[in-house]
Amino acid sequence: MGCGIPIVAIWAKHQQRLAEMQVDTTAQQTAERAAQYVGHVKELEDRVRVLERIVTDKGYDVATQIEALRDQRRIEERLDDLREPSRN
Repeated sequence: MGCGIPIVAIWAKHQQRLAEMQVDTTAQQTAERAAQYVGHVKELEDRVRVLERIVTDKGYDVATQIEALRDQRRIEERLDDLREPSRN
């Protein structure tokens, strides 16, 4: 029975180290996700600011600008099709 106590102590210490490693890993993953979310939120805030400027600018014709963007997208798609004929 005298040998059992040191073995239990070693096992307990090992379990403690494993738990600490799991906590560290979880903390690191959480920090990485938080940084990604911060970047994503900043990007969304920037986009909202642009939209607010678009909507609040006096004399801004939203419909015309939307159509211009659609036309631009169509042109870019056609150019892509011409550059990569194997996609058709």
